[in-house]
Amino acid sequence: MSEDLKADPSWVFQFSSKDIIEIEAAVSEVLSSDKQIYTFGRGDFSLPSLGPRLASCIYDVEYGRGVALWRGLDVSNYDEQSLKILYWGIGVHLGVPITQNAKGQLIGHVRDTGHDYMAKNVRGYTTQARLAPHCDPSDIVTLLCVHPSKSGGESLIASSAAVYNQLLEHFPEYLEPLFMGFKFDLRGEGATGDPNEVTNTKVPVYSNYDGWLSCRYNCKTIEDGQVKSGAPLTGLALAAVRKVGELAMQAGIRYDMVFKQGDIQILNNHAVLHSRNSFEDWPEPERRRNLLRMWINQRSEISRPLAHEFADRLNTGPRGGVAVK
Repeated sequence: MSEDLKADPSWVFQFSSKDIIEIEAAVSEVLSSDKQIYTFGRGDFSLPSLGPRLASCIYDVEYGRGVALWRGLDVSNYDEQSLKILYWGIGVHLGVPITQNAKGQLIGHVRDTGHDYMAKNVRGYTTQARLAPHCDPSDIVTLLCVHPSKSGGESLIASSAAVYNQLLEHFPEYLEPLFMGFKFDLRGEGATGDPNEVTNTKVPVYSNYDGWLSCRYNCKTIEDGQVKSGAPLTGLALAAVRKVGELAMQAGIRYDMVFKQGDIQILNNHAVLHSRNSFEDWPEPERRRNLLRMWINQRSEISRPLAHEFADRLNTGPRGGVAVK
């Protein structure tokens, strides 16, 4: 992935002045109507020129490289409400947003809230810690950079197929436990609300279903989930899980991205592992690192088929979001 992305930048898109005019007209239409954010769909956010390009982009994210980056949005031109309407409007052109935490948030803030990532049931996006390679439990994850950090916080991505090929060539003994799967920790945000709830089934790290190779990986939630289920990882299984993260960080597989203000990153969770460097924040509250995030499922006409035990990622049914409490 690394060399491919460097050699061919066609995965990076630039919003044109015409695109911005079109987006702002759609935002104004929402603001002047009785439409509410999180309830309006793509038919309510008219993007006659940009919309088909977003559709082409998300098709390539599914069937091509698995990553896209849109640049050229000046977020300083918008208040918080307008920016969220803008982001939601783009999101519903990409797919169907799902809940990403127990509060039912459809647009979340990725920022440091002072939590300790190593504490029980703390989710990494609320900290400034380095995050190891992982996939989010949705088809697509998008991030809009409102404010970058003072330093650090680079986004690191890797093709899960490239990692698989390395395993196949050099560590084939690891594939069986990875395909068999593990109980993932739901960090207190499962369907029951039990702080020790894990996935109902063993979720494969790699799933080969109907001709599609898909990945679901998070070393921390796998290891924690196995502890909570009473079967801590040992031996070959532990080595296999850790090797996936190790390979995803190798030069030649990993690609490093530095967020600029206004960037919108789009990743296919089934095909791309993502991680983040730790970061130093600005002392001024209004300048502190802040990314808006959406978890999005592909529409049925282009979504890949998923095995049931792979698709039920959060004990809320196939492709379900986080249960709302």
